[in-house]
Amino acid sequence: MNRELEHLLRTEAPQVLGALVRRFGRFDIAEDAVQEALLTAGRTWPIEGVPENPRSWLIRVGYRRMVDLLRSAQARHRRELRAGVADLAMQEPGRLANPAAESDDSLTLLLLCCHPALDPTSQVALTLRAVGGLTTAEIAHAHGTTEPTMGARISRAKQRLARAGARFTPPADADRDSRMTAVMRVLYLIFNEGYTATAGDRLARVDLTREAIRLTRMLHATLGDDAEVTGLLALMLLTESRRAARTDGGDLVPLDEQDRTRWDRDLIDEGTALIDGVWNRGRTGPYQLQAAIAAVHSAAAAPDRTDWAQIAMLYVWLERLTPTAPVQLSRVVAVAHAYGPARGLALLDDLNRRHHLDRHPLTRQREHAVRAHLLQMTGDTARAAALYRQAAGLTANQVEQRYLLGKAGDLSSPAPARTTPWADRRSGTNLSACPSTVKVNAPRRNS
Repeated sequence: MNRELEHLLRTEAPQVLGALVRRFGRFDIAEDAVQEALLTAGRTWPIEGVPENPRSWLIRVGYRRMVDLLRSAQARHRRELRAGVADLAMQEPGRLANPAAESDDSLTLLLLCCHPALDPTSQVALTLRAVGGLTTAEIAHAHGTTEPTMGARISRAKQRLARAGARFTPPADADRDSRMTAVMRVLYLIFNEGYTATAGDRLARVDLTREAIRLTRMLHATLGDDAEVTGLLALMLLTESRRAARTDGGDLVPLDEQDRTRWDRDLIDEGTALIDGVWNRGRTGPYQLQAAIAAVHSAAAAPDRTDWAQIAMLYVWLERLTPTAPVQLSRVVAVAHAYGPARGLALLDDLNRRHHLDRHPLTRQREHAVRAHLLQMTGDTARAAALYRQAAGLTANQVEQRYLLGKAGDLSSPAPARTTPWADRRSGTNLSACPSTVKVNAPRRNS
């Protein structure tokens, strides 16, 4: 399937799903019907051509499949299908296609997929399936699991929504803010998994980062006055701008060694303008702060012109809002580059003494890599090499593993080794950096 057709189907998927759910009220079955309609389109449109009204075509096919699925459910559960709904879907599908064309159900679907009855993993999977239009196989690959396992997880998520009485209606004001927080977290997690894949032989999953950006653009188009949604989109764009320079021949290239001429200036300009436009507009949230950090990195013409002091201060603010291990380790890196590796090591030791770092394998891997980098900066190459090897043993991403083992090998050889900031890693370390206009009190640009 070509990219244009794939984009069309994924754009139409939430609208088709919205039409079915609005009419039948059965999200679990409607979502399956939409997936089958998309698969049918993917098989037939490349041969027969895209119909004049793609959405109506998909809705008609989805309605027919919906009726079949409802009838199957009736046979399995010995329930009566409401004849009027089924008849209407079979006899007059055209009447129901037009309203969908006049409304955008994407936000309602996002809010439904991020229902509080679901755990974060299920929210991510259901969002990718229902709103993103990804197949179960694609979602399973993104999570490093099998298609049957992911299919069962999605099925359980839909069953939980049904038991919770979730409806295809915007949540009440009291629930909307918390649900929007979940939506942004889900989009952030999707982007992070795409930016640095948990496992596999590729550093990044471009399909996931692209989908996260598409969905966040859609959210921003609906809620453009929300500063955190704007910050999230800016963060993704600024981070994605470095993608082409992050690898060379399949090997990871750290931030300070990247060819900055390969950074996407259009994405940098767009992301910087977005965060500049909402900075200091009321309360500043974590996505705005991360976008601000990313913009400071993007504003530096060369690594040695990065305003690390400003980045370190922004991480202080971010840590107060989200005191997570990735944020704390990123602050350690920024402090080390702003004030010297001894300060960074002291801060890292203090975090460990106060038990602020969790013992999750990914956190341990990050901690080993950061400590190795700081020790390398001090000249303690033997300990640094050992820690790089330990970090390599804690990642399932083969590109990262090769890079860390390469660092250890460089330090074990007589040739001078490179120093490498770990500011371009995943979630919280890589999604880090500040806008041209971000400063503690007033804007400042790197010159």
